[in-house]
Amino acid sequence: MAQPTTPAVRVCSNCDGFPTVRVTLGGRDRRGNLRTIAAHCPACHGTGTRPARHPLTAPAGR
Repeated sequence: MAQPTTPAVRVCSNCDGFPTVRVTLGGRDRRGNLRTIAAHCPACHGTGTRPARHPLTAPAGR
């Protein structure tokens, strides 16, 4: 019996699957922790994957 196959996940080409990174702002806060912010990939909005492209369809009537 054939096993169902799952479609391959399309990894975002802009971030290579690492959609969120932490960037240090320099310096430390009063408790000694590094000050950081989260930066998300603008292309995939932090998901790490891209949707599959839709096939082009011919215009109707031709």
